[in-house]
Amino acid sequence: MRTVTVGVLAHVDAGKTTITEQLLCHGGAIRRAGSVDQGTARTDFLPVERERGISVRTSTAVMEYNGVEINLIDTPGHVDFAAEVERSLAALDMAVLVISAVEGIQAQTEILYEALRRCGVAVFFFINKMDRAGSRVSEILEELRGWGPLLLCSEISGEGSRDCQAIPRKWEEPDFAEEALDAVSAFDQEITQAWLEEGTVSAQALEEAFVRGIGNEEISPVFCGSGLLDVGVRGLLDAIAAWGRPVKNREDGQLSGVVYQITHDKTMGRVAHVRLFGGEIRSRDTVPFFTPGSGKAQEGKISQIRRDSGGRWVDAGFAGPGQTAALCGLAGIRAGDILGEMTQGSGVRLMEPLLKVRVEPAFPGDLEAVLRCFQELEAEDPALRLEYYPQEKELDVCITGAIQQEILAELARERYGLTVGFSQPAVLYRETPAKAGRGFAAYTMPKPCWAIVELAIEPLPPGSGFQFAAQVPNDQIFYRYQNHVREALPRALQQGLWNWPVTDLKITLTGGSHHTVHTHPLDFFVATPMALMNGLENTGTVLLEPIQILRISAQAELAGKIMGDIVNMRGVFDSPVTHGGSFTLEARVPAAESLDYPQRLAALTGGRGVMSVRFAGYEPCPPGKGQPARRHGEDPRDREKWILTQRSAMDGAGASL
Repeated sequence: MRTVTVGVLAHVDAGKTTITEQLLCHGGAIRRAGSVDQGTARTDFLPVERERGISVRTSTAVMEYNGVEINLIDTPGHVDFAAEVERSLAALDMAVLVISAVEGIQAQTEILYEALRRCGVAVFFFINKMDRAGSRVSEILEELRGWGPLLLCSEISGEGSRDCQAIPRKWEEPDFAEEALDAVSAFDQEITQAWLEEGTVSAQALEEAFVRGIGNEEISPVFCGSGLLDVGVRGLLDAIAAWGRPVKNREDGQLSGVVYQITHDKTMGRVAHVRLFGGEIRSRDTVPFFTPGSGKAQEGKISQIRRDSGGRWVDAGFAGPGQTAALCGLAGIRAGDILGEMTQGSGVRLMEPLLKVRVEPAFPGDLEAVLRCFQELEAEDPALRLEYYPQEKELDVCITGAIQQEILAELARERYGLTVGFSQPAVLYRETPAKAGRGFAAYTMPKPCWAIVELAIEPLPPGSGFQFAAQVPNDQIFYRYQNHVREALPRALQQGLWNWPVTDLKITLTGGSHHTVHTHPLDFFVATPMALMNGLENTGTVLLEPIQILRISAQAELAGKIMGDIVNMRGVFDSPVTHGGSFTLEARVPAAESLDYPQRLAALTGGRGVMSVRFAGYEPCPPGKGQPARRHGEDPRDREKWILTQRSAMDGAGASL
């Protein structure tokens, strides 16, 4: 049986979960489509999702339809939970990108589409809510054509009313065949040649070429309908079953899979949801897994393999290529980890967490329990980037927005019975070297110790991250000690001269030495941060601030006031586009200046303004703007305190730094 994994993605409030419910109902996975508003949606399984009527976690359902096994992955629409969507992309063969016929294409829609293209995922469009007054399918189609070749696969009528219809178009219909031929011949030379030589192309040949084009990302089908009224959804499901292909499976039999989600089970603990690309797994198998970029592999024994069946998780005992499964028993596994060998390339980022908050237990005695709680939540969402500072007894996490912060508090209460609050969010700045330079540290006293480190630091273009190289022979610094330098640097780079993370630089180990008698196994972990900070003092650092792109739509008479707000936020904007009595513009604004603008815009427009946000990158912060962070732990520039602290940690714990 052919197996395809399909994601359902959308901007917030496009009706994505309602579409998913109707697909599951038509596929026989559930008897009746649930309701988001009533808290009965099958894919909104957390209590907080049912209470709030929003999806905050990815959800998987499996169904068999027309001889095809379909793994349906419903993803959150709110930008605060973009990390959930990011991880699911690696598991998909194809995606249904839902667009509201009323609100139209949003900035988040474009971000999702671009991410799907970068991941090599075929895209089906579904224009939803065509029953609503103000539906504008034709305008949306025209805008979508600017993205790439399309084929409208629904014959629509009654737009803007509850009598709307969306009938699947047939290959045998002359008008549809002509449109399909025009679209397919643009990328399929065989079809073009057949038409030129024979003057006709069979419906079967045309459909086969169309399906190849979908798989090669050369064309996208477009469907229309209403999830609320169950209009056009069966036609979409028929097309998924007929045209979906498992494009990512391996043929060499090697075990390969991606962990696209982690959930928590009261009985089994951590549960890893995987999509397999190759190989087979069975209960009680011992399997390798690793976090991309860590360089370290782990092993774990699978205690149980669960698969979805009719809305219930059942003990399947087995999973094979193309299938999704929930694995129990793999302690230490995290969302985004790779099972076996990596098949997919690196992932994509949809939204960078730009805020940091301190988690504040309601009762100080709950600190250890809160730490364990957030360690579990970080395994589910590594983008939280939990940092615990035992000296200050402080726990920090990174978040995307206020909604995510509220959900974290509710999860802590529901799952662990803990009450937590949060500090005011702080914008996450970064630093980068201002110029090239060198760093040096000699850790040779008090004996026994010996680690001398020489580093060359050079700035890299924005977005490059951190790169490391070594140019020292083994007899000068043993390779195992050079690995200690490499391992110590990422941690040391978390706090630069301004105490913000340092990025976009290359560090080369150019010299130094060990001592065959005096070098302690962890001495280079002590010396490396001192050499780094010495180097950053020589290069200086530039403070970088996060920039966001705002897309704002509001009443035309408020355009001047809103443009003034943007200027006051140190922003720049393109010329606004007017349509009817409203306008739309895009602006680039520092995140630190625009944190409260959604609330201000809502007050200004009486709730009629719409704003979407996407991350644009980091840019140098103007003089006088931005601020240093509070340093955690000892500063390596204070040599005596740093060495004393690190040696105490080594002597007391015997653990790596």
